[in-house]
Amino acid sequence: MGFKCGIVGLPNVGKSTLFNALTQTAAAEAANYPFCTIEPNVGDVPVPDPRLDALAAIAQSAKILPTRLSFVDIAGLVRGASKGEGLGNQFLSHIRQVDAIIHVLRCFEDPNVTHVDDRIDPVADAETVETELMLSDMESLERRVDSARKKAAGKDKDALLLLAVMEPALEALRAGRPARSAAIPEDLRPQFEQLGLITAKPVLYVCNVAESDAVTGNGYCAAVAAMAKAGGAAAILVSAAIEAEVASLPKEERAEFLETIGLTETGLARVIFAGYGLLDLVTFFTVGPKETRAWTVARGARAPQAAGVIHTDFEKGFIRSETIAYDDYISGNGETGAREAGKMRLEGKDYMVRDGDVLHFRFAN
Repeated sequence: MGFKCGIVGLPNVGKSTLFNALTQTAAAEAANYPFCTIEPNVGDVPVPDPRLDALAAIAQSAKILPTRLSFVDIAGLVRGASKGEGLGNQFLSHIRQVDAIIHVLRCFEDPNVTHVDDRIDPVADAETVETELMLSDMESLERRVDSARKKAAGKDKDALLLLAVMEPALEALRAGRPARSAAIPEDLRPQFEQLGLITAKPVLYVCNVAESDAVTGNGYCAAVAAMAKAGGAAAILVSAAIEAEVASLPKEERAEFLETIGLTETGLARVIFAGYGLLDLVTFFTVGPKETRAWTVARGARAPQAAGVIHTDFEKGFIRSETIAYDDYISGNGETGAREAGKMRLEGKDYMVRDGDVLHFRFAN
């Protein structure tokens, strides 16, 4: 199961610089002119998790394999993209394919870096992008809603369910609000997700600041934080320039460099964790002498679904999972100790996997 976070924003806000640092590659060209990124670049990054090292130490595992997220660097969007301006159509098709949106906003001043609107206003930038995405979603729904209404009039059950999510989403969009703000009953979420609306995706705002503002932020960041809070979103602070410098250093020198500028962790670690949280994911582990490995599933996944992430045969032939909570595995100094302490549970098909579970699946061939 792959999870993708799309990195978006206006041209020249630091998307590609952030992507390069995030993936520690030079795959995305970071150039000071609009549309330097045309085809989306995709990079898989490991999700840092100190629990892996603790589990592997107890099991004396030969390998440690973290779970991973994919980040997609998508071309800059400009006003009029919903009507095909700039690289609008390509942008919109690429962004529909991601699970969550990381929106990079320029919160720094630099006369050497152009801005498409010749001004620094991250809140206005966010509104420009959001407006184009809402217009695209609204056009998409308006094309489909009449057909759904005709079928619903004939008592078509699928059309009735779709209409029940189309109409509140369209009402929100026409009122200038993203589709994710629509009041959708929980039992209709699958139908809502089936619509494939861009503004239904969760959003994280990343304030890209100058090196001098990397610790405390600035007034631009405060304005973005207020906007995010009002919209039920989150915002974090990153200096893409610093992250690029950190990525170029040997691993053993990075912590010392961060300490000298007053930071305790990289902004990229915050982006990764925020992306993980944005997608509402949980991690479970498989542990043994060969390897300790982290796996990713959506919150609420059942044990057979988790087994299927490892191998489809595991899901098809699922019998049960031997389950130990992370803290119980650590306090028992491994599987044997946890079992002797009565902390190993046998869970069936309806078990909902929890973050930190150490699982061993039993399945029929």
